[in-house]
Amino acid sequence: MPINDPLIVDLPGNPWAINPSRYQPLALDFFVDQNGNPIPGGFPPFLSPEWGFVTPFALTPADRTVKQRAGYNWNVYLDPGPVPALDNAMIATFQQSHAVTLTLSGQLDPADGVMIDISPGAITAKALPTDPADDFATLYDGYLGPKWGPGLPLNPVTGSAYAPNVVKRGDFSRVLAEFWADGPSSETPPGHWFKISNEVTDNLAHKRWGGVGPDLDALEWDVRLYLTLGGALHDTAISIWSVKGYHDAARPVTALRYMAMKGQSSNPAGPSYHPHGLPLVPGMIEVITAQTTAPGQRHEELAGYEGKMAALAWQGPDYITNPATDVAGCAWVLAQSWWPYQRPTFVTPPFGGYVSGHSGYSRCAADLLEAITGSPYFPGGMGVFNAVQNQYLVFEDGPSQTVQLQWATFQDAAAQSAYSRVWGGIHPPMDDCPARRIGRAIAPKAFARAEQIFGVPTCPCDLDGNGSVDGADLGIMLGSWGPCAGGCSADLNGDGDVSGNDLGSLLAGWGPCP
Repeated sequence: MPINDPLIVDLPGNPWAINPSRYQPLALDFFVDQNGNPIPGGFPPFLSPEWGFVTPFALTPADRTVKQRAGYNWNVYLDPGPVPALDNAMIATFQQSHAVTLTLSGQLDPADGVMIDISPGAITAKALPTDPADDFATLYDGYLGPKWGPGLPLNPVTGSAYAPNVVKRGDFSRVLAEFWADGPSSETPPGHWFKISNEVTDNLAHKRWGGVGPDLDALEWDVRLYLTLGGALHDTAISIWSVKGYHDAARPVTALRYMAMKGQSSNPAGPSYHPHGLPLVPGMIEVITAQTTAPGQRHEELAGYEGKMAALAWQGPDYITNPATDVAGCAWVLAQSWWPYQRPTFVTPPFGGYVSGHSGYSRCAADLLEAITGSPYFPGGMGVFNAVQNQYLVFEDGPSQTVQLQWATFQDAAAQSAYSRVWGGIHPPMDDCPARRIGRAIAPKAFARAEQIFGVPTCPCDLDGNGSVDGADLGIMLGSWGPCAGGCSADLNGDGDVSGNDLGSLLAGWGPCP
């Protein structure tokens, strides 16, 4: 049961929050659920907080912590630890992280003139750092948003350079927010990765499990793929919803409207200071003053709200009469009336924010597709999706030009999925980073469990089955050197010939089997 009264989204501020760091339902005329069904009378109850009690596929009791809240036991799998909040020692992280969601809302306007190259030659996913304390600085460029890797000089499959793919940032951000949203009438976030895995399967030159051995027939490949991916995403749901249920954390619409109502938290000597307010970010989050509302000044449209907080952000559904033709755009708005980039019949998901399901599902699926295909790359070195000009977006008209999403690696797609939820106003970075770590932890557990079910040798280079890749295996391989009619265990890559390629795989696996 939520501790907060519902947020009335049509009214400014959030005086209904008893604790703005905790989950808060919404007061809506009606809500459209995952299957596209309108639910009259408002908002559904918190969905799936009990999933810590669901039987996992590969997670074990060692991954589970039993916690208590309000006299009840909560099973929490792969608990990332305490959630930042306005009332604990991590208040600065809470405020900065939510402010990033607010500043990125100001990047949803195709008319702002900002152009970016989104080809794999220009941007790639950055790796998760070793220390979780470095996650934000590694993955986010402060209040400016995602931090990308430098791009690849060449397509590793074709050997050719990736062509530039320059688009409007406001189109890219909106397409990402909607492509990965998987809201009403969609295949849902985990289903989205099944769709991607189907496209990968359709374009693979060889269906070799783990990238080695003989080609599998289509049915065996699909059974293995679906069971492995399904089991892994099932466990991701268990872990992430166990965290959501126990930690019961707020969504950005709750926290940002509350903090904006309080004022600014950066300058104790300045106007509108409150320790629970929003950080000041010049040009993005500011205090409205008589000077800034003067004719011709940046807050002119907010005259009468002097002393309150303004944000350069998406203007919201009040500026959209017809989503097929209207674009809300971005402008200086009253921060306590901020809207996520979502439908007004949805606004935010009906369950806690910490941690992000999209980030966890996507990281887990990307790691699994790497393990299953034996390559970090999409077939041909690039996966694509075309969002057609003025036909693709649903929340408002657009994109203003056709946008082709491009990913060299599965990790590139996963990172864009994670960032999409910040652009969409559904998560702050503090929800994103620990969820990626959960997905990364689950993928190898699920892959190993699936291979155990399939009876797949966990160490294919261990040709004599003694638990180690050693001189005996090298002898078997050298004794089988050359054409391998009918298949043989030493033909590790399944090309019908025991050659230097197989020798390289054997030497790479040298030593005790995992």
